[in-house]
Amino acid sequence: MNKYSLGPALRELRESSGLEAKAVARGAAMSRSKLSKIENGNTAPSVTDVDCILTAIGVSDEVKAEYMATAREAATEATAWRLIRRLGYSRKQQQVQAIESQTTLLRLFQPSLVPGLLQTPEYVRAVFARRNLSEAQLERTIGARLARQGVLYSEGKTFRFIITEPVLRWRIVPPLVLVGQLDRIISASRLPNVDIRVVELSAPQHDFPGHSFSIKDDRTVAIETVHAETVVTDPRDIALYVSKFEGFSAAACSGEEMRALVGKIRDDLLREQETA
Repeated sequence: MNKYSLGPALRELRESSGLEAKAVARGAAMSRSKLSKIENGNTAPSVTDVDCILTAIGVSDEVKAEYMATAREAATEATAWRLIRRLGYSRKQQQVQAIESQTTLLRLFQPSLVPGLLQTPEYVRAVFARRNLSEAQLERTIGARLARQGVLYSEGKTFRFIITEPVLRWRIVPPLVLVGQLDRIISASRLPNVDIRVVELSAPQHDFPGHSFSIKDDRTVAIETVHAETVVTDPRDIALYVSKFEGFSAAACSGEEMRALVGKIRDDLLREQETA
């Protein structure tokens, strides 16, 4: 089985399970037409596509491992944001939610924005309002991103976030809205399965932030660039990102020290508004 024969093989799995195509497409957060193209071999599925389809079908761990190994033969995949826009940002959020629901350990490094799983509704709106969406599209996208955040309260999952200090000061939203966002970060950091660390500007560093990335278990790394989202699946490349993550983790502040830093930035914003 190669990557281009994956589609027909996935169709056989679905048919043997007794599930209709529309049910699997809905569970995999993709359109019925896209699933049809994959199953007919007209479109090569991405690693994410295969993961979502297998999860929607409900195959055993052994079968999933076999199919995912084939999907990972192409070690790196890039999907242009213009194509994701065509798919729909809300549907993209649903796909990410499906993957996160199957992830035991999520490690996310973010030097640009507050991570999506920690964003307040106002912050989410500010992020996607820059994408020239209609109001209906914007509302669906905000709802889909906020729906993802429920995974933070799931048992048996661990979330590790590393944020650089400028993220906490970047005024993508008005100061008082940013205050609420900082409070949200402090609150989320108290969850027993959530570790949030901040790389302080004043701390000595031995690496450069580069770009954001998220590591799902040790299976995939998703990287966001200006033009596309890139998914890496080669274990050698994943190891590089794990090493970078752990290096920044060791240099970042955490726990009460982190909450004190975020609280100080919040209080500075409040004092600024009082004297404005």
